[in-house]
Amino acid sequence: MNSPVVRHLMQAGHLDRFHIDGEWVAPEGGDRCAVVSPSTEDTVCEIPLGNAHDVDRAVRAARAAFASWSATSAQERAALLDRVHALMLERAELFAMALATEMGAPISYARAAHVPLAAEHVRVARDNLASYPFRIQRGKTAVVREPIGVCALITPWNWPIYQITAKAGPALAAGCTMVLKPSELSPLSALLFAQVVADAGVPAGVFNLVNGTGPLVGAALAAHPQVDMISITGSTRAGVLVAQAAAPTVKRVAQELGGKSPNVVLPDADLPRAVSLGVAAAFRNMGQSCSAPTRLIVPRGALSQVEALAIAAAREMIVGDPYAETTTHGPLANRAQFLRVQNMIGAGIDEGARLIEGGAGRPAGLSRGFYARPTLFSDVRTDMKIAQEEIFGPVLAILPYDSVEEAVTIANDTIYGLGAHVQGTDKALVRAVAARIQSGQVHLNYPAWDPQAPFGGYKQSGNGREYGIEGMEEYLEVKSILGFFD
Repeated sequence: MNSPVVRHLMQAGHLDRFHIDGEWVAPEGGDRCAVVSPSTEDTVCEIPLGNAHDVDRAVRAARAAFASWSATSAQERAALLDRVHALMLERAELFAMALATEMGAPISYARAAHVPLAAEHVRVARDNLASYPFRIQRGKTAVVREPIGVCALITPWNWPIYQITAKAGPALAAGCTMVLKPSELSPLSALLFAQVVADAGVPAGVFNLVNGTGPLVGAALAAHPQVDMISITGSTRAGVLVAQAAAPTVKRVAQELGGKSPNVVLPDADLPRAVSLGVAAAFRNMGQSCSAPTRLIVPRGALSQVEALAIAAAREMIVGDPYAETTTHGPLANRAQFLRVQNMIGAGIDEGARLIEGGAGRPAGLSRGFYARPTLFSDVRTDMKIAQEEIFGPVLAILPYDSVEEAVTIANDTIYGLGAHVQGTDKALVRAVAARIQSGQVHLNYPAWDPQAPFGGYKQSGNGREYGIEGMEEYLEVKSILGFFD
């Protein structure tokens, strides 16, 4: 109980509560879940887990609040989002400490990426709301976009607050009410966000939070007849289960799911830049990003140079205590993920990929915690598990190609299509290759992050889009009013 975030939540009386209908309420059931520090493997605290009764209570609160909230003006909602944004920045250090505690994010990375990028989703939602045409004229018909209703938001453990604001920001902007189910493995930042929303003055019932597991709370939300839309970020397996549970009530389902993103290095690319930044992108957040470019596709003739550059880049990473300012990469977020990564490293070796850096086990000097070694495999074939399955850890597969045509084929040879990268100096060729990659996003030569760029997947990476205007439109229904302009 030494975490300052846990002390803060306990002092506020919120650690053992859900936020429903504007109040911090006790859960119906008695089940609990340990929040484990991934850096020490110690239990930081316990949180209560909800059940179907808690879900029903929260959904009914959201339903009751919808009529008045959906009728508010865009200016009112924008002002509220302004307050949420300001409070997030004011409490940025508390959020950063929560992320280091619950999922092992290095404190420097939490401060530089997790928290400010999460706040950006709120700012962008506010800005888009201020200029969005909710009604347009098409001949004599008015095409109107209206809030869809009560939304269930299911968020993951790997980017906890970032994924919450990516959903809650545009949902609030659209005029929807919502029930959030954060991951029970990283609930602290979600509780802090609920405090922010309450302190910003969001009306009772507009934002509700119920902690719990996917099989209980997630399934209950997906099946609930008064939930109009569900947005989930998680594994493809979890997305399928949610869609199946939602099907009988024909609600909208937006899914941001798995990925196995390619990074195509063209023959004319600046290799030192392409490879060093490629390793950094693949291993950001300790590789726990669904769009991480974990398949580095390179010209066969440059393979030895690529290997040397990749090894040098991996060796610059400092894996260690997330609270240390010098740490660049912390532990994996939980035990299950640590075991998954170890298993996949073993699979790569067993299938004949050439291990050139890292490997199984913890880095030297770390005997406790869910720490993994930054690992590089070369001479990887497309039929290997490490080339096809999402590992969600610091494991990079280097796949050689003999022609640009083959490189594109390799890039598209997965069931996923979430993110992709292309590197090269011939801009026409870079753009032409990008056009042929089946992916919801393609990054050309490592551009800056763009919070207005729609994000989502092709194939089994999901349906729907987040971020930008398209992210808000996921929470809107389209109504045609014929004869409106007669």
